[in-house]
Amino acid sequence: MDRVSLLNNLYENFDEEGRLCKSRHGELEYITTMDFIHRYAASGASVLEVGAGTGRYSIALAREGYNVTALELVESNLEILKRNIGYLKNITALQGDALDLSRFADNSFDLTLVLGPMYHLFSVEDFDRAISEAIRVTKKGGVIFFAYLSVHGVLYCNFLKGNFEAGCKINLDKDLNTKHELEQRFSAFETDEFEALFNDKSTEYLTTVAAEGVLELAEKRTDFKMTDHDFKLYVKYHLKNCERRELLGSSSHLIYICRK
Repeated sequence: MDRVSLLNNLYENFDEEGRLCKSRHGELEYITTMDFIHRYAASGASVLEVGAGTGRYSIALAREGYNVTALELVESNLEILKRNIGYLKNITALQGDALDLSRFADNSFDLTLVLGPMYHLFSVEDFDRAISEAIRVTKKGGVIFFAYLSVHGVLYCNFLKGNFEAGCKINLDKDLNTKHELEQRFSAFETDEFEALFNDKSTEYLTTVAAEGVLELAEKRTDFKMTDHDFKLYVKYHLKNCERRELLGSSSHLIYICRK
């Protein structure tokens, strides 16, 4: 099975539409990502979202007045995205792949969001291609967000409960180093490993952000409870501390932010 077929099959049976709103950690991932977008996106900026899913970020940004181009590879996600656009005129939804942004000219967008594609790339060549294409279409001085999965966060959140050996076999080689293979379906990185992908790129590193921190792991507990009051307080705590290097590995989702 090739990568595109894998993704279409995967997301036909996955609730991408509800992922960021049906759990506390999903809400926190959305809040954190939007908070950092607002730190770097000027009013009226042109935004490209590569791997827009069903449009949660793209549509929210269009409603705020940004001029948005939303690119999505998976057919089922794109159908929902187009339905969700509704009356909005300042957003365009297109089908396309992070590995080929040739329809867009160099230096086209103020802000480029790559919030999903790096999860499903598995070779050094594809990592480089997706990163290089996103940089190319971003204006000089523009900002680029790359979301990626932390291998440690994935192991903590998905495999500690009785199947840690399986998690290691899926995500690590025999020496417990990260591996990237199509059969994994999700590609996860060490923080230093991901940042090294930019060593030869014409970008300025800004920060790396833990999108949901340890909250996903906490929410796996059957006795987990968090009141609205405590969640609001936790959001403040999280936004104050989510860039701390010592906390990055506790989060499944990380965001690498750089400037062209």
